[in-house]
Formats: sequence, structure tokens, C-alpha cells
Amino acid sequence: MKFIKTLYNKLFLINDTPQKIAIGFGLGVFSGIIPGTGPIAALTLALIFKVNRASALIGSLLTNTWFSIVTFLLSIKLGSAMVGLDWHIVKEGWMAFINQPNWPDLFKIPVLKLILPALIGYFIIALGSGILAYLISLLALRIKGRFNKHP
Repeated sequence: MKFIKTLYNKLFLINDTPQKIAIGFGLGVFSGIIPGTGPIAALTLALIFKVNRASALIGSLLTNTWFSIVTFLLSIKLGSAMVGLDWHIVKEGWMAFINQPNWPDLFKIPVLKLILPALIGYFIIALGSGILAYLISLLALRIKGRFNKHP
């Protein structure tokens, strides 16, 4: 409960427009889901789009790594469907790599058959999650703004 209260205070008591806070949060969630990106990418995107950096960092930290692990199978399924591959074969390739990681072997496998489906799937999940995070946080900020105007 303390974590939720701290998160609420950090996100909703930022002195910026609700739009900039929500966009920052959405960009943070987006960058946190893409494997290998995270807080640095969130801050970079926030600087590029001139939105709230604190909310971008919070969004990234909330989803960084753990959400990528949770969505791994879904990203393979989505990405495989997008490039027209059997997701079972792509999953088997990734499982073989995970069980015996050898980076040079990963790049011997055609990109289209292993890496590309996962990246496309992660991008789709990250984009959808980022948009959803933006919409929910914008709605929450606007609702909170209405309550703060009344004594």
C-alpha cells in the first residue's frame, strides 16, 4: 500500500500539464516493455518529445524487464503471425537459445525466423500498453484535477 501511495504522489503531484505527464508515462511504459531499453530510452524519448521526464521514468521502471518476461510468449505469437511463421518453431528456437545461450549461434539463425518475430511482437505489445497507460493516466489526472478544484 505504501508503494502505491508513493507512486501516486510521484506521478500525480508533478507540476506539469496532465497531457505532458500522461504522454511521458505512456512513453515510459512503451520503452520499459521493449527488451534492452528501459529508463535511459524513456528519458531520451521524454527529452525528444518534450514531455515529463519523471513520469516517463516511473512508467519505464514499472514495466522494465518483468513485463518483457511476462509477454515473451505473446510477443512471439504476435510477431510470428505478422511475418507468417509458425510460432511453435520460433518458440523452439528461442528455447534452444535460452537453454544454451551462445550469442554467435543466435545470429547464425536467419533474423526473419527468430529475432524479427519477437521484436515485432514486443513492439506491438509495447505500443498498445503505452497507449493504454497514456489514456488511463490522462483520465486519472483529469479526474484528480476536477476533485482538486472543489474544496
